[in-house]
Amino acid sequence: MNNSFTATALRYYGPGGWLALGAFAFALFVIVPVLALATPDTSPFHISAYWVTLAGKIMCYAMVAVAMDLIWGYTGILSLGHGLFFALGGYSFGMYLMRQIGREGQYQSDLPDFMVFLDWKAFPWQWWNTDHFWWAALLVVAVPGILAFVFGYFAFRSRVKGVYFSIITQALTYAAMLLFFRNDTGFGGNNGFTDFKRILGMPVTTDEARIVLFAVTGAALIGTLLLGRYLVCSKLGRVLTAIRDAETRVAFCGYNTMHYKLFIWTVSAVLCGIAGALYVPQVGIINPSEMSPANSIEIAIWVAMGGRGTLIGPILGAGIVNGAKSIFTQILPEYWLYVLGLLFIMTTLFLPGGVIGLLAKLRKKTA
Repeated sequence: MNNSFTATALRYYGPGGWLALGAFAFALFVIVPVLALATPDTSPFHISAYWVTLAGKIMCYAMVAVAMDLIWGYTGILSLGHGLFFALGGYSFGMYLMRQIGREGQYQSDLPDFMVFLDWKAFPWQWWNTDHFWWAALLVVAVPGILAFVFGYFAFRSRVKGVYFSIITQALTYAAMLLFFRNDTGFGGNNGFTDFKRILGMPVTTDEARIVLFAVTGAALIGTLLLGRYLVCSKLGRVLTAIRDAETRVAFCGYNTMHYKLFIWTVSAVLCGIAGALYVPQVGIINPSEMSPANSIEIAIWVAMGGRGTLIGPILGAGIVNGAKSIFTQILPEYWLYVLGLLFIMTTLFLPGGVIGLLAKLRKKTA
């Protein structure tokens, strides 16, 4: 039994990979919480709430990058609309967080402040039961999953692929962004949701709450990585890779490629929704700008930067790009988009395999 379990584990990662994953988990669940909560603010080893929140936010982005890699790196489907699924997960959980404010808002009403300001008398239908955590958690999975399934079914059945698929996914997220900007949709218009107070009865802005959210996000990232590894190492993963390389030949072999693409497309969207739900309580706001086409394009840059078809590469890419973004938007905010464009161009020209590809080449040279 133990030998079978060990053999199965080694199919996904070698001893070094599991050791690195264990070290990452130890840092997430032990080192960071201790340094953030048990060390005084004056200590050089203290980790402030700012860095905990920033790391949690980047891990949410890393989950999205892994989800993107499953469909682009392994299946060859470039989506320019994954920011929509991320935002839908955020909005789904954001409704629960808004309901938890209760009468502590500016207008001291059971309705959110933006609804009172717009003279709403009751919650719209889509807010039904959102004061329950379990229902919000279900929406986080169901809303992006159902939308992705319906959209993907018609797109893949119509054999839309390549740049045409990328364009319609970008159009989809742009249309959704315009819809959510409207005040009459019941989602806060351009201001979105903010001023969250608590989650599961726990104040959301305390250091302890931030550490819990950080740890949960880290666990979700590890789970996403392991799920992705399980999928790509299975027979399903081999079919997806074959679809990426030669879809027509796979169809001639008797496989219905639409079913495979629809499955991985829906799974990817659900993972993005979960990432969005974890992102919102840590950042403290969700608004339609998260659906902007530029954000979805940036997701593709994370994957390209780290290395497509590697799973771990997109995590590195998300960390590198968003770490650089945090620095440059403070030092030279007006030049960040130029830096981002330069990073993408340099990666395309000189690092077609991304950071992981570069590390592989260096390892071969030193071997």
